[in-house]
Amino acid sequence: MTDAVRTKSNMDGVDQLLNVMKKDFTGLSFTNLVDFDALFGHRRDVVGYGKALDDFDARLPEIYDAMAEDDLLLITADHGNDPTFPGTDHTREYVPLLAYSKKMTGHGKLNQGFYSDISATIAENFGVPATENGKSFLDQLK
Repeated sequence: MTDAVRTKSNMDGVDQLLNVMKKDFTGLSFTNLVDFDALFGHRRDVVGYGKALDDFDARLPEIYDAMAEDDLLLITADHGNDPTFPGTDHTREYVPLLAYSKKMTGHGKLNQGFYSDISATIAENFGVPATENGKSFLDQLK
């Protein structure tokens, strides 16, 4: 890790990501949009969760425009947190994984996989040795 930026909200997280994307660097930038979890998922705030999704969706064009031709965007979650489920704990549904790059020609549904597939995909994307577990899904996107 070479840098860390504390964020105040999902939208501040997007703002900070866009600032990082303006820099000339090779590596991984990780942004945690924690409001989905802390403010809406655990609180079971369905309306707030839906608005947060709409707000993030509205910012995606800015992220796409800021991406270099060889950038890879992966959007996922670290656990389920269905705001319609009873209780305040994490839930057990599968989490989404959305992948985008300007150079992708393939599109559609990825095969269901494992978190280790994300690390294998990142390793292939950067041309570094394969991870011990996981299978890259970049070939599904070409």
